[in-house]
Amino acid sequence: MAAAPALKHWRTTLERVEKFVSPLYFTDCNLRGRLYRDSCPVAALSSFLTPERLPYQQAVQQDFRPAQVGDRFGPTWWTSWFRVELTIPEAWVGQEVHLRWESNGEGLVWRDGEPVQGLTTEGEKTSYVLTDRLGEGDPRNLTLYVEVACNGLLGAGKGSMIAAPDPEKMFQVSRAELAVFHRDVYKLLVDLELLLGIAKGLGEDNQRSFQALYTANQMVNMCDPAQPETFPVAQALASRFFGQRGGESQHTIHAIGHCHIDTAWLWPFKETVRKCARSWVTAVQLMERNPSFIFACSQAQQLEWVKNHYPGLYTRLQECACRGQFVPVGGTWVEMDGNLPSGEAMVRQFLQGQSFFLQEFGKMCSEFWLPDTFGYSAQLPQIMRGCGIRRFLTQKLSWNLVNTFPHHTFLWEGLDGSRVLAHFPPGDSYGMQGSVEEVLKTVTNNRDKGRTNHSAFLFGFGDGGGGPTQTMLDRLKRLCNTDGLPRVQLSSPERLFSELESDQGQLCTWVGELFLELHNGTYTTHAQIKKGNRECERILHDAELASGKPLAPWVRGGTPSFLVTPGKSKPARRGPGSSLLPPWLAPTLNGPFLPRGRPRGGKSPRLEGPHLPTPTPASSPALVTVPSMGYAPAPAPTSQQPLLPQQPVFVVQETDGSVTLDNGILRVRLDPTGRLTSLVLVASGREAIAEGATGNQFVLFDDVPLYWDAWDVMDYHLETRKPVLGQPGTLAVGTEGGLRGSAWFLLQLSPNSRLSQEVVLDVGCPYVRFHTEVHWQETHKFLKVEFPARVRSPQATYEIQFGHLQRPTHYNTSWDWARFEVWAHRWMDLSECGFGLALLNDCKYGASVHGNVLSLSLLRAPKAPDATADMGRHEFTYALMPHKGSFQDAGVIRAAYSLNFPLLAPWSAFSLSTPAVVLETVKQAEANPLSRTLVLRLYEAHGSHVDCWLHTSLPVQEAVLCDLLEKRDPAGHLPLRDNRLKLTFSPFQVRSLLLVLQPPLD
Repeated sequence: MAAAPALKHWRTTLERVEKFVSPLYFTDCNLRGRLYRDSCPVAALSSFLTPERLPYQQAVQQDFRPAQVGDRFGPTWWTSWFRVELTIPEAWVGQEVHLRWESNGEGLVWRDGEPVQGLTTEGEKTSYVLTDRLGEGDPRNLTLYVEVACNGLLGAGKGSMIAAPDPEKMFQVSRAELAVFHRDVYKLLVDLELLLGIAKGLGEDNQRSFQALYTANQMVNMCDPAQPETFPVAQALASRFFGQRGGESQHTIHAIGHCHIDTAWLWPFKETVRKCARSWVTAVQLMERNPSFIFACSQAQQLEWVKNHYPGLYTRLQECACRGQFVPVGGTWVEMDGNLPSGEAMVRQFLQGQSFFLQEFGKMCSEFWLPDTFGYSAQLPQIMRGCGIRRFLTQKLSWNLVNTFPHHTFLWEGLDGSRVLAHFPPGDSYGMQGSVEEVLKTVTNNRDKGRTNHSAFLFGFGDGGGGPTQTMLDRLKRLCNTDGLPRVQLSSPERLFSELESDQGQLCTWVGELFLELHNGTYTTHAQIKKGNRECERILHDAELASGKPLAPWVRGGTPSFLVTPGKSKPARRGPGSSLLPPWLAPTLNGPFLPRGRPRGGKSPRLEGPHLPTPTPASSPALVTVPSMGYAPAPAPTSQQPLLPQQPVFVVQETDGSVTLDNGILRVRLDPTGRLTSLVLVASGREAIAEGATGNQFVLFDDVPLYWDAWDVMDYHLETRKPVLGQPGTLAVGTEGGLRGSAWFLLQLSPNSRLSQEVVLDVGCPYVRFHTEVHWQETHKFLKVEFPARVRSPQATYEIQFGHLQRPTHYNTSWDWARFEVWAHRWMDLSECGFGLALLNDCKYGASVHGNVLSLSLLRAPKAPDATADMGRHEFTYALMPHKGSFQDAGVIRAAYSLNFPLLAPWSAFSLSTPAVVLETVKQAEANPLSRTLVLRLYEAHGSHVDCWLHTSLPVQEAVLCDLLEKRDPAGHLPLRDNRLKLTFSPFQVRSLLLVLQPPLD
């Protein structure tokens, strides 16, 4: 080999070393090309193809036919099982022998009936270690099975990460052979790669960089790839360099094995099950070979899948957990969306998840592990604390499009003042590979230097699975304590957070939501999933209330007169929050007993008194008076107009085609095309619509994001605003008045899309409803509806889980500007002193208020990854509520509940003394399904300190406060006075209590 150039030529020397380890140069003498030298084909290869995901015992009984390397199989989502018969040459005794397997489909090796190794080209797992050292008496004839899925790590798309799966894609095995693995060559490669990384990362002006490059250059000089006896000398040089220690001030990186697996992405759920097995069995193999390796794993759902489908592997995971190497984290059933699920849905994530981890692994999780979600509600800290969690880890905010989040380790304070310790891995990834570049980035990126000297480093292929590799571990072990670099230790989440907690007094505090400035299109895309989620939250709430065993003996008087009319049953949908994928379906809920009542605190005459239940095909509107969370018989149909305690609804159509609806509370005027020209609060004569403007204005935008088509809405879409103008004369009277008045119109949105809408005003109702049907056939368009308000305020209020928060209505700063599209739950409100306008909805989440314009996002039309996303028919309702005073005093929160929970409840059990407190949930206690114990969940909704009396008609034997996991508070016993309990709330506080009922009388 030619003599080395002078080291002063830094870049030349760097290039020389790079060529030495690269197979692209000097193919006769490079190291990488000598990792595997001796090889032979497998003795026999046979296969069978199936569209099913068969269990092992069933698969091996199938008819295997001869196969060979290069054969094509498929299509997408099918499975090809390979029987691999091996004969290891006798000459390889004493050598490390691998099965080399390369395929563009994900593989899983089975040996003696158990999974032993995941294989995937994309995840750098292309070999399985048959033996570390073949002994004289070891069997040399083996039969393995390789289960190959017809998909890759990230699905089966065409090139792009977000491309829809290609249903006709074909797959093949490109390599299947036995080979001798040269461990000494591998060690040299790892050493040289790290030395090169140090030289590049520290730069040519750094002394330690020159030392690294000089050491690598010496290794090249001494090492002859054709003479293995030269390797130990070269390895000794590397060991001397890596053995030079740093000082005590070095930053400590906690390297934690990790494998984030998207439960729902561009593959079927059943493939997620296999991804878990492929990834985790590989991690188990690594744990057995590396006693210091610790692997953190979240998502109880995935663990349950493995328990059910791979019981042998699951037992090994539990054994590793007992050794402290396999560490369940997160505390939730899945890594859920942090924005769109309701507060109760979030509580159930922890309730079910923590229960699973306690039952299966002997302890609950102490940290909330949510690396990849699209924002974080301001109520999460309180929910975490209520579920026994005081630590939080995520990474996604590094994706912010506009502003760089100012911290990596900080205290996060939620809406109610609860605090948790939050940490973002400074390397901005949960899929590190152990390179020097990543290690240095972790230190240089850290925005809390000086306040804490510890950071997380999550390593392993993720999203589509794969997990850590031996190479990643070997890199990190070499960097454990090397001068010039941060200290690296294989660590655990517990050790990381314990170190961070020791610096807690020095950390900064972030108050409120953690808003992700990206992926805000997910609030709107796949509208049917969003609607299904909202419906599911409502139906499951009511089903729990109706089916609670403790309640049944105390319900008297038979079946109420007014119930949901049985018809076509609708499946209860459960989706992953902001998911853009089709939902999975839970068991169908059938029958007439789906109550839809809702707690309404206080004595509001309009919301807790006469009210119109939503009509069904078998019923007509009837005025009923119901108690809080209760029912009342509907009057029998009659031809006579009932006496109304309020003014009936009047409907007048003018000669110009406009329509006025008036119920004595609101006066609504629609122009001949259906736009809202006036909305007056009758008692005060106050106009809610901005002067010279029209509300209920539908608007189309061009919607072409930079990359993440279905996920993102870019700010420049606002520059393409195009109001949709209807044709005069399309507005007609629907219901002519009395109990209900309405008008309806048609609107052609584009040549391909149309909209019809009924504008409804009910007797005694403080809001006007807009029942909307859209037939949507668009490409990269965004439909919104706008309401310019005669209100001025720098802040708008949006409902979130168990409360609400304010966001700016201006773009003063880049942080304000980045919130051009935000999320909300059932309502948003724009108020000034003494007056405001609230916009309610029954299934929408995307929203914004800029200046005085309230805007509700309705439909998008992305084309990747789902080219048919949102195409077709949609139904939804929104409502507009002008109000005197604050939205709290005016009952906006109760009105939003009323819109979302039509009055169809079976029975009255509870009432509250104040409208500031909402009784959100009544359910059976988890601990004993046969007990007489109920769980009640209440929250303070106004943002106030308040005392609340809870009255119940149930015979309560004992009442005690509990946490969100339903664990009793030892000091939480509550006295019962005349069937009333007194509860004290601070702003936005969530409280839970257990009610033990007396045994029913025989």
